Amino acid sequence: MIISVASGKGGTGKTLVATSLAISIGAEEKVQILDCDVEEPNDHLFLKPVIAGSEPVCIPVPKVDYTKCTFCGECARVCAFKALAVVPKSVLVFNQLCHGCGACSYLCPEKAISEEGRNMGVVEWGNAGKIEFVQGRLTVGEAMPVPVIRRVKEKIKRDKTAILDVSPGTSCPVVESVRNSDYCLLVTEPTPFGLHDLVLAVETVREIGVPFGVIINRAVSGDTHVHDYCRQEKIPVLLEIPLDREIARIYSEGITLAEGKPEWQANFIDLHNRIKGALHERSRCT
Repeated sequence: MIISVASGKGGTGKTLVATSLAISIGAEEKVQILDCDVEEPNDHLFLKPVIAGSEPVCIPVPKVDYTKCTFCGECARVCAFKALAVVPKSVLVFNQLCHGCGACSYLCPEKAISEEGRNMGVVEWGNAGKIEFVQGRLTVGEAMPVPVIRRVKEKIKRDKTAILDVSPGTSCPVVESVRNSDYCLLVTEPTPFGLHDLVLAVETVREIGVPFGVIINRAVSGDTHVHDYCRQEKIPVLLEIPLDREIARIYSEGITLAEGKPEWQANFIDLHNRIKGALHERSRCT
């Protein structure tokens, strides 16, 4: 089973949920945690894994052989990302715009374009106790995290429960991370910004077609706005984590909620069981 943990905005507690869920169910099941927030991965700060291996992530970018090139401009015309421009006696290649699709080399009539790898980041893996750990790190200055996310997701093992810590927001990295998940947990907070961005996240996940539920972090009594929205949209609220000074303290020290307050492990195990129940019910109805 693949469970993605996402949110419409940063700072809602995705990492708190993802790491505590992994630790809580890791005693009973084989678990992976994959940090897909490749621009700012921080699961390692809480799980403290021993890294056993790594590999670079590269995408193919065009390389022009000027002994064959006739400067016909076909490569620039077929590039959907405007990564090439043909000027008199030269082909300008903008590597930062290239998505590595290969159309330019495939359609070049003179076969003057080959491809060479450009490093985008790195994928690392190891173990945090019984939990298998994978994370991606985008190279500083790179603008496209999706290739690194794809390489991280290639490490998913279907015989394990894979928990994906997704980057915040609703942009391409989120779509790529959540796609093909069995279930998505949307973590929010009971603030106007939290609710606004939850609405955007709900619209995104519905468009992707992945079943989902909501977790309210830093919940306070008397604030019903998120509950009212979820009730109206028929979205299950699966767990509430209260606004608690002690939780904030242990989290600031790099300690997961499941370890700092072990009584919470039962709540995360129950959360996992509710997800399995929702998926079973969904498969029964389809």
